[in-house]
Amino acid sequence: MISVNDLAVEFSGKVLFQNISFVINENDKIALMGKNGAGKSTIMKIIAGVNKPTKGTISAPKDAVIAYLPQHLLTKDDCSVFDEASKAFQHVFDIKHQMDALNEQLATRTDYESDEYMKLIEKTSELGEIFYSMEEVNYDAEVEKALLGLGFTREDFTRPTSEFSGGWRMRIELAKILLKKPDLILLDEPTNHIDIESVVWLEDFLVNKAKAVIVISHDKAFIDNITNRTVELTMGRIYDYKANYSHYLTLREERRAHQMKAFKEQQKTISDSKAFIERFKGTYSKANQVNSVERMLEKLEIIEVDEIDNSALKLRFPPTLRSGDYPVTIEHLTKKYGDHTVFQDACLAIKRGEKVSFVGRNGEGKSTMIKAIMGQIEFEGKCAIGHNAKIGYFAQDAAAALDPEITVFQTVDEVAEGEVRTQLKNILGCFMFSGDDIDKKVGVLSGGERTRLAMIKLLLEPANVLILDEPTNHLDIKSKDVLKEALLNFDGTLILVSHDRDFLKGLSEKVFEFKNKRVIEHFETIDEFLVRNKVESLRQAELV
Repeated sequence: MISVNDLAVEFSGKVLFQNISFVINENDKIALMGKNGAGKSTIMKIIAGVNKPTKGTISAPKDAVIAYLPQHLLTKDDCSVFDEASKAFQHVFDIKHQMDALNEQLATRTDYESDEYMKLIEKTSELGEIFYSMEEVNYDAEVEKALLGLGFTREDFTRPTSEFSGGWRMRIELAKILLKKPDLILLDEPTNHIDIESVVWLEDFLVNKAKAVIVISHDKAFIDNITNRTVELTMGRIYDYKANYSHYLTLREERRAHQMKAFKEQQKTISDSKAFIERFKGTYSKANQVNSVERMLEKLEIIEVDEIDNSALKLRFPPTLRSGDYPVTIEHLTKKYGDHTVFQDACLAIKRGEKVSFVGRNGEGKSTMIKAIMGQIEFEGKCAIGHNAKIGYFAQDAAAALDPEITVFQTVDEVAEGEVRTQLKNILGCFMFSGDDIDKKVGVLSGGERTRLAMIKLLLEPANVLILDEPTNHLDIKSKDVLKEALLNFDGTLILVSHDRDFLKGLSEKVFEFKNKRVIEHFETIDEFLVRNKVESLRQAELV
């Protein structure tokens, strides 16, 4: 059992949160929720021992192992993928090396009666007890299993880590965490940049093999599937629910309704009291009563109502010309980089109004296909854009294309047309730009902020074909809900690349699977595809 005791954090005299206390039990799977800036990652870093609180402590058993996966990684590139993952067992290897060195000394020294020789024997015995008390493990097999589960191939094992993107390096760090078999795993946005198959694998591990887990995530399906408890951080304090995310949302609304009722009743009492004071403050016979009411008001603790979610905002894509019957047609398309074939002889036709998803493991060619459609790369075969097709494209690096010299508000004001112009501040607010944020220059925004701004810009530009490549990586749940609602009401053609199952649910009516250098068309929803794909994977596992 690990205890969080009376935590408080202040920055430059401003209180971020205070009096935060809760207990993490052995098999708790906790979702740590709250709006951006509430302090979720700060609490997680304090539990991990990375940061110190202004006040309070973390209590844990002496031998407890706490493993932490931060949102942004700082990794070295000095070894292969397999060797980097094997560092999870470094403490075991260190003990073995020490034992080998001591045994070599015992074998070569002849001063058997000396104090130094006896100390060597004692040290060797101590290390031996620790080493042989450890569970017997085939470390190479465990590393291989974890890496394969997270999407690596055996060919990747010997490649240097420097050849991999940030998303793949995150998987290596995740593999190291899983291999340590910690008492508590802390995960900050673990599903960003990993594909659906790897997310499903991670869920299964966390539910069936991990002990305690605390996760910060904007992936609703992921946190619903793995958590049994939700700790919400809001307005500097916490609320603890013994419920998963979906149930927590219902309970939170009930709590806010009670708060609002109590707040209104208190405001009426305050109003009545002030009216009483104003009416009788000069009346001698009522002086004691007036003084009593004034003292009551001075001591009154004002009821606070938690922040209200404004995600009820309805946003629609602006209308545009009707496209031809087939906005995108691909025939016998092959893409190679040198000797490496990404996919070959791919054929697909996307009808007007269809909403389709591209799925598959990272590196199988989803983003490459989109680049081919957009004419950004050379390829063999045919790719035709249909009559009147106007494409709105959100690339993973869309943020880089924004003008750094203009403000946030100017960026969206330039593309907005019609009635939506009256809602720009509300729309910016739903994507976490409020107050002075809208007057910031784009050049000073963080990577995540620029990505959100690029998404808003896309939402406001007329298009009848939308191509979105991992659009939800830097969006919180509220922003994703706004985007999904707009896409559900979009009457054009939609092509989605995403690992976020909850976001895809109800959006995608057809799946194109990128696998083994092929593109396979499935006439099914993403949920049907995942259920069938998991069964197929299990069957394949049984045949190995």
